[in-house]
Amino acid sequence: MASIMTNAAALTALQSLNATNKALETTQGRISTGYRVATASDNAAYWSIATSMRSDNQALSAVQDALGLGAGKVDTAYTAITQIKDQVDSIKAKLVTARGASQDNQQKIATEIKAIQDQIKSSVTNASYAGSNLLQNDGTAASDLQIVASYNRTGTTVAIDTITVKSSDTQVLDTAGTGGIVGGLLATTFFDPSAAAVSDTNIDTALDAVETALAKLSTGAAYLGAAKSRIDTQKSFLSNLSDSIDKGVGALVDADMNKESTRLQALQVQQQLGIQALSIANGNSQSILALFKN
Repeated sequence: MASIMTNAAALTALQSLNATNKALETTQGRISTGYRVATASDNAAYWSIATSMRSDNQALSAVQDALGLGAGKVDTAYTAITQIKDQVDSIKAKLVTARGASQDNQQKIATEIKAIQDQIKSSVTNASYAGSNLLQNDGTAASDLQIVASYNRTGTTVAIDTITVKSSDTQVLDTAGTGGIVGGLLATTFFDPSAAAVSDTNIDTALDAVETALAKLSTGAAYLGAAKSRIDTQKSFLSNLSDSIDKGVGALVDADMNKESTRLQALQVQQQLGIQALSIANGNSQSILALFKN
């Protein structure tokens, strides 16, 4: 029924055009932002889940940074303790050479050992990274290295795990410079270059001390190597976990650009047709009014 009071066709066309414009606006927003859920109003549940997952991922990123810092400290200590072990091995070889040697040769060997002792001390004191020295500490729990290794959240409950490197396992030299694995080796003068010849008995005693130090250095290096391996494994795991979380968030909120681009083209055509339909409906109304003017 044609009516001059109500243009039903125009109202229908306008409603359809408004719906198309709204859908077009939504699609254009998704294409411009790359998200199909950019705000809570788009999908409150997905937005909330994605926000929590992003927050957790930021925490994991901080954990990876902490692991990187810890890895630097452990790597530095491991490199140093390995070198120190080699230096003590060198002392061992020179002691064996000195046994039964002439007094003149013993004096020369004594000078060489003193130089190695000084180098060992230097290696220990220089094994510092970011203010931490795992080889020179007081050997108490207070000086243990605590490396944040994970961030676990269950609801509102958070648990943080750590990788601990005990100072008692890695104390090559104490803070006073007299204790620890090599403290005795540095404090004891195996050969005093200014003294008389050293007896074979003294050399044997020194060799016993060297063997004890070597055993403890090997144990310390093993502890550091195990910590290094665990840190590397955890870093790799967290990297993969972070990627998985990113993928999960993307599955929830990312827009399918191929789908949205196709939809955009379709809506643009619908918009043009809607405008034409509205124009035709309004044209019909004008035609009715023209009849009365005649």
